[in-house]
Formats: sequence, C-alpha cells, structure tokens
Amino acid sequence: MTGSKSLIKDSAIYGGSTILVKMISWLQTPLFTYTLAKSDFGMMTNLYAYVALIIVILTFGMETGFFRFVNQKEKYQSATVYSTTLLIVSGIALLFLAFSLTFLPSIRPYLWQDEIPDSYIRMVLIILTMDTVSAIPFAYLRYRKKTKKFGFLKLLNVVLYFFFCVFFLIVCPWINKHWPGLISWFWRDDFRLGYVFISNLLATGIQTLCLLPDATGFRYKWDGRLARNMLVYCFPLMIMGLAGMSNQVVDKLVFPVVYPDSELAFDELGVYGACFKIALIMMMFTQAFRYAYEPYVFEKSKDKNAGQSYADVMKYFIIMGLLVFLVVVFYLDIIKYFIEPEYFGALHIVPIVLIGELFFAVYFNLSFWYKLTDKTYWGAIFSTIASVVIIGINLFFIPQYGYMACAWAPFIGNGLIVLLSYYFGQKDFPVRYDLKTIGLYAFIAGVLFTISYFVPLPNASQRIAFNTILLAVYLFILIKRDLPLKEIPVLNRFIGKRR
Repeated sequence: MTGSKSLIKDSAIYGGSTILVKMISWLQTPLFTYTLAKSDFGMMTNLYAYVALIIVILTFGMETGFFRFVNQKEKYQSATVYSTTLLIVSGIALLFLAFSLTFLPSIRPYLWQDEIPDSYIRMVLIILTMDTVSAIPFAYLRYRKKTKKFGFLKLLNVVLYFFFCVFFLIVCPWINKHWPGLISWFWRDDFRLGYVFISNLLATGIQTLCLLPDATGFRYKWDGRLARNMLVYCFPLMIMGLAGMSNQVVDKLVFPVVYPDSELAFDELGVYGACFKIALIMMMFTQAFRYAYEPYVFEKSKDKNAGQSYADVMKYFIIMGLLVFLVVVFYLDIIKYFIEPEYFGALHIVPIVLIGELFFAVYFNLSFWYKLTDKTYWGAIFSTIASVVIIGINLFFIPQYGYMACAWAPFIGNGLIVLLSYYFGQKDFPVRYDLKTIGLYAFIAGVLFTISYFVPLPNASQRIAFNTILLAVYLFILIKRDLPLKEIPVLNRFIGKRR
C-alpha cells in the first residue's frame, strides 16, 4: 500500500509538473503571435521542430536505458551506470555541437532555408545541447526520488523563459518608445525572434547550472561493456522515439522545403503553427490522461476483470475526448483570440488536428496490449507505418494543398494505426470494447458538429448561443445514458439531502 501511495504521489508530481510546463509554454502563444511577424513565428516553429527531433537522436533512448540498467544491482553499481550514461550522452551531444558549429556553412543548405539567420541556428544548437545533457541528471533525480527538485527545475525553466520573453518582447519595446537611449546598446526592434532564442538560452543555461550538483561531486567511472550493452539496448528505443516524434513535427520541417512559394513559406507555416497551437488543448487533455492511465494499466494487469476495466476506461476517455473536441470547435469564436487575428486564416484546420490528436491518444490507449505481452516491436512497426504515411502525405500534397495537407496527414496516419493496433490487439490480448456506445457518441458528435458547421448564422454571439444548445444536447445524452449525476459522490450526497 505504501508503494502504491508513493507511485501515485510521484506520478502526480512528474505528470503534474510536465503538464504545467506544457500549459505555460502553450500560454506563451499569444505573446508570440501578438509581438512577432508571421514569418518569424514560422521560423520559430521550424527551428523548434528540429530541436524536438534531434534531441531524440542525441539522447538515444538513454533515459530509459539508465532506468533499465541502474536497477540491475547485482551486475552494476548505480554510480557506474549513471556516470557511464552521462558520459555517453554528453559526449554525443558535445561532438554534435562542435561538428554543427564548425561545419554550419556546409550543412545548413541541406537543413535550413536562407531566410533563417545563422545566429538563430547557433543559439538553437546550444540550447539543444544543454537540453540533451540535462536529460540524464533529470533521470537521476527521478531515480533518487527527488521529485520536488525535478518539478521545481522543470517549472523554473519555463517560467524564466516566459519572464525573459516578456522583458524582451513587451517591456523593451515600451522602453524603446519612451526612453530609447536606455536600451539602445542591446535591443533592436528587427531582432525580436532572436530575443526569443536568447530568452530560451538564458533559461536553459540557468536550469543546467542548477543541475551541476547532480552531475558532480562523485567519482566518474566508465564501464565499456556496460556502454556497449546500453547502446545495443537503447538503439531500438531511439528508432521508436524518432518515428513517434517525426509524426508530430515532420510537417513543420517539410513545409518550407516543398511549399511552392518560397517567399511566403514561413508566413504560411507561421499561420499554420499558430492555429495548430489552439488544437493542442486536446494534446494537454490526453497528456494528463496518459500520466494517470499508464500506472493504472500495469497495476490492473493481474486482475481477472482487467479487460472490462480497460474497456470502460476507453469508452469514457473517447466520450470525454469528443466533449473536448466539441467545446473547442463550438467556442472557436472566442478561443481564436488566443492568437493574433492575422493568423486566423488557418482556423479551419483546428477540427482536423483535434481529431488527429484524439486518434493518437486512442492508439496510446490501445497500446497496452503489446506492452503487457512483451511484444513491444509492434510499437515500432505501427510508429513506422504512421511515419511513412504522414511523411508521404506532407511531401506529395503540401505543394498543392499547403497546410491543409499538414493537418490531414496525422489524422490519416494516426487513424490508420488505431485500426491496426485494434485488429492485432484483439488477436493477442482480446478486450471487449463497447464499440456500440463509442460509435454512438462519435456519431452524435459528428452530427452536432455538422449542424454547427452548416447552419448559417450572421454573427459570433448567435453562433455561440446556438452551439451552446448543441453542446447541451451532448451533455444531456451523456448524463442521461452513461454518467448519471446520482453516481457522482458529491452530487449524490447533495441530491440525498434535497430529498
């Protein structure tokens, strides 16, 4: 019982801090869209997509590898595993940084467009290196169960980043307007995106310094045999992570390369990237679910009624996911002001991206079957299939359809692997999902969305009022059929008192 409580507590801190970090980062979107040009936002979207992808390669799955080998106490000392892991990742990251900075003029034509200044790329490469090296001390904090320090440093980074961005993008322009002489020695109005990267560099640098005590103060030990074993073990994990991450960022990488009008490419990517941020509401909902669900799956795996529990969770997860979808699309007339109006051109991609994210979350929900049966190679197969589909759609259809192809690619790719995972999962680990109820709510949500989309109303207030009625219909069906209010403990006591 004590172990379970500890697990729940640790999961809450790790998951809560990670979700809070993502939420604060998400809330920075208005700051960027209201202070940066569309092309600048597009460049930032492109460069940070490279960061997300390359860091998977540089960390090489070593975070998972560290936990795998550090718990083999009969074979290895924890200090040896930690120092060997840290030396591997640090060595890879520093070699990458040295190579990239030295040969940047030669390699940049193959990765980045001419519009992106070298100074931006150099700062992003340094940020990427610090994030990579920091990944292992953060894993060590988790191993030592220093949950509070882990959560604090994660939050510190994003809060400092936000603080510095506000200073450079809001405070400095105000000072420049009234007393330009005070900041003319370091601030330029035409370098705004550069200040975003400087802010990130400062925040990440401070976080890295705070991690130094956890990377020093002990004797480093290198174990060559352990290093070889870790690299062999982690290579498939890196491939899986690379495939999974490419599904999320490939559109931001490919778009400037294949879009036919090179002068407008970053403007269009900026518009798409900003509207994509709105749809990340679904991602945050599913992320919160993942942190709670993964421990639950393994805890319930030995129960004789585990299958029924998984089926119930799937049913209610999809019902609530569809509710999130309807709330966002029904109140998009309000939510859209989360971004600057000049970015509104891509708002029609929001419903597509929302469902694409929901498909991915359903796939994650289904994925427990190959985790519990130790057939994790299926995860690599499904991720690769999704990657091929998503990359192919982006490459072939962006030139003709622009960012609409970016929106449809994960919708189709994630939808496909949901079907594949369900089909093969039912063979190895059959679960009787309530497909009738899931299908019913999907149909209801689809009908309500279609009605909202095709009923012409002259202004936003009328659309919001009409959509509120439609949302009430969904909630009424949900409460009447599958979520009776009397079954909710707090309301049950209240209803009992009223009676």
